[in-house]
Amino acid sequence: MRYSKAESLFGDELVWKAVHESERKEIFADALEFIDKREKENAKELRRRNVQALADILDGMQEITYRTTWAQAQRLLIENPAFADDSTLQDMDKEDALIVFEEHIRTAEKHYLKEKDMEERRRRRQERKIREAFQAYLVELHKRGELTSMSLWSELYPVISADPRFDAMLKQSGSTPLDLFKFYVEDLKSQYGQDRRVIKEILKELNTTVEVGTSFDQLCKWVLSNERGKSVDPGNMKLCYNSLVEKAEAKEKEQEREEARKRRRHETNFRNILRNLVPPVEPDSRWEIIRPKIENQEAFIAVETEQLREKFFNDYTQSLAEACGHHHSSSKKKKKEKKKRRKEEVSYF
Repeated sequence: MRYSKAESLFGDELVWKAVHESERKEIFADALEFIDKREKENAKELRRRNVQALADILDGMQEITYRTTWAQAQRLLIENPAFADDSTLQDMDKEDALIVFEEHIRTAEKHYLKEKDMEERRRRRQERKIREAFQAYLVELHKRGELTSMSLWSELYPVISADPRFDAMLKQSGSTPLDLFKFYVEDLKSQYGQDRRVIKEILKELNTTVEVGTSFDQLCKWVLSNERGKSVDPGNMKLCYNSLVEKAEAKEKEQEREEARKRRRHETNFRNILRNLVPPVEPDSRWEIIRPKIENQEAFIAVETEQLREKFFNDYTQSLAEACGHHHSSSKKKKKEKKKRRKEEVSYF
């Protein structure tokens, strides 16, 4: 309102006339300022009231979610009694209403994501507990000796599938019972090197070795007699046993081959001294006659047993006899052929 307007309205009032014009203008200006300030405060308070009222209404509307659009929200608000009965709220500034709605949606989305994250954590925690329970079951099977590093899923499936912890695993995502079984068996296999060292240390302490004739039960008895051996996986024990037996067999075969080579060398050297004797050994020579002639020879002494020396001698004389027999047979055959040719010549003439 302008001062001139106020003067036309209040000019006849005694209160108006009682004040000098310059003061009236000053008082009028102060009054206008006061009224303007009060109106602004009222508007501000009304805005705060409407913002809070709309926020409260939105909080109470379960049908409004973080996915609700502003257009959808307006239709829902019209149907809401608290909003419909509040005429002041209906006159609320649209921009303010939109700001309140957007803030509500952001809060709802944060709450949703938080709940979703908490639910996901609960789910993962529950699944982890189920996996740990199944892994504990595998440990039980291992302790009972039913599950080893050599175990196959197909063999243990009837046992494992009968346990409720197996069924619990099937009801969740992620690793399957087969996966955990494979992981556990792989862990046992990776333990082989350590188990092998423990077994060898125990055998060394017992001052014993695995030979070709050593049974698996005997090895188990040796290993389990030591406290450290109780941690050895039965499957790895079997693998180690097979390896040690194979090593013993290879060693035994190599020894046999070496013995055979040594025996052949001794026999060759023994034959040489027989071959070089003067007078020479004949097919009908006797061992008790020949023996004194060669008993001081190095090749004779190198042969371990008397029985083997005599065998070498008999083999040598037999080879001489066979050689002579072959020569005699060839001579007789030639004579017969020559005689036959002569008869044929006489018959011809």
